[in-house]
Amino acid sequence: MKKFNELKELLTSLEVDAEKFYSKSNSAAGTRVRKGMQDLKNLAQTIRLEIQETKNKEA
Repeated sequence: MKKFNELKELLTSLEVDAEKFYSKSNSAAGTRVRKGMQDLKNLAQTIRLEIQETKNKEA
């Protein structure tokens, strides 16, 4: 559950930069959002693997 909470916090932290990018066309904020989205992808994959591993141990 710790990693899932990290994922939620990361997504929330990107909200300000996403607003800057879409509302004010701030390209630096767009770069930060892209990096954050890549981090989200990697963290989500880690969570998926942990869940699958736990599920397989229980079966």
